[in-house]
Amino acid sequence: MEQKTEAVAHLKFARMGPRKLRRVADAIRGKSVREALILLKFSGVFAAEPLERLLKSAVANAGNNHNMDTDELYVTRIIVDGGPAGGWTKRLDPRAQGRAAFKRKRLSHVTIAVGPDRPKKQPRKRSGASIAMSTRTTRQAAAAAPARRQRAPRKKKAVAAAAGASE
Repeated sequence: MEQKTEAVAHLKFARMGPRKLRRVADAIRGKSVREALILLKFSGVFAAEPLERLLKSAVANAGNNHNMDTDELYVTRIIVDGGPAGGWTKRLDPRAQGRAAFKRKRLSHVTIAVGPDRPKKQPRKRSGASIAMSTRTTRQAAAAAPARRQRAPRKKKAVAAAAGASE
């Protein structure tokens, strides 16, 4: 019988946009489960709570269904997809002169896989906002770095020339 190398958990129809969830998912991709749970717990981002619960579910699946050691797991895959195209929640937004506009509240599907081995490919760094907590060494390095030099305010030659010409 073949041994499973990953335990998977799914979250369907999360009432949150996929872009908000991807921001958090990119921060924990490839990390150890312990590090990812700490990051999600203290990140202060609204999208971190459903991902934290989903990650705990994947770890429980690994321990119960696949007999894996839950202390030494890594986030091997995390995928955030948009929900169904017609499945968003529609809300009306009042507009001027008795009109109305639709707000589309998007839905998301999330899949997390955890396994005992680190992912073969390290996740690439993505642009955009990060939720990663700063470490002590990065804070010390930032404090020790020289501050950016402030620009001197520009002199307004045109204003001075115009004032001198009018006299």
